[in-house]
Amino acid sequence: MRSTLKKMARDWLPSVAKRKVNRLLGRVIRFEGEFASWEEARAHSDGYDAEGIHARVLAAAIEVREGRAEFERDSVLFDEIEYAWPVLSGLLWAAARSAGTLNVLDMGGALGSGYFQNRKFLQALPDVRWNVVEQAHFVASGKRHIQDEKLRFYQTIEECLEENSPNVIVLSSVLQYLRSPTEVIQKLNGVGAMCLIIDRTPFQSGSGDALVIQKVPATVYSASYPMWIFSRPEFMRILAPHWCPVITYVCPEGSARTESGLDFCFEGMLLEARS
Repeated sequence: MRSTLKKMARDWLPSVAKRKVNRLLGRVIRFEGEFASWEEARAHSDGYDAEGIHARVLAAAIEVREGRAEFERDSVLFDEIEYAWPVLSGLLWAAARSAGTLNVLDMGGALGSGYFQNRKFLQALPDVRWNVVEQAHFVASGKRHIQDEKLRFYQTIEECLEENSPNVIVLSSVLQYLRSPTEVIQKLNGVGAMCLIIDRTPFQSGSGDALVIQKVPATVYSASYPMWIFSRPEFMRILAPHWCPVITYVCPEGSARTESGLDFCFEGMLLEARS
């Protein structure tokens, strides 16, 4: 009964009402600060490598792998899959251009949530490799509990490239949590992929990146970590020499505001490698 009521609320309430209800229930993710450096923000937060996060994500991923849940995102289980249709479109678009081959480099892909989210559609492809690059403790758990012939885990981009030639790079809700996201983008530029998918990433219209702390409510998992809010113009300038935008879109997380009053929006984009 409870799950039915939750689904009804999710389906019927407009997004503004949902946010107000969640705030009253203490379920809203908060964004605090601004901070002058990553070190300063890190000193005021728990960090994304907190063990509690890993334990929750592992438990949820096992539920999905065993078929006891349909989908997990950020350790939260869902009784039906919430598809990110632009991401799936990008994956299938790249596979169609490669005779049905899909070889994904999923940076920061946890324990394969992106793979499990889309596997119903990916099963129709003749050749699929989904390669997650993650923190060492996620990789160890992934190899022990989750890995199979299609889903693999690696600690570094270089390790992944020793065994794979990705035609798609997926950056879903990851760049904002990296100390040096520009360095990672520059490294990925040399992978040779034809398609870059960026999803669930915060952007604002100003001329400089902002650094805040994201605080996650205990209803998900109690944690806090530094988060970049990227300047959209600057971000696109960095991508421009190597990537051409195909589509951009607003993600379900939508618009948000930091406690200091900075407005931003979670967005995604599909980009094609420049020849």
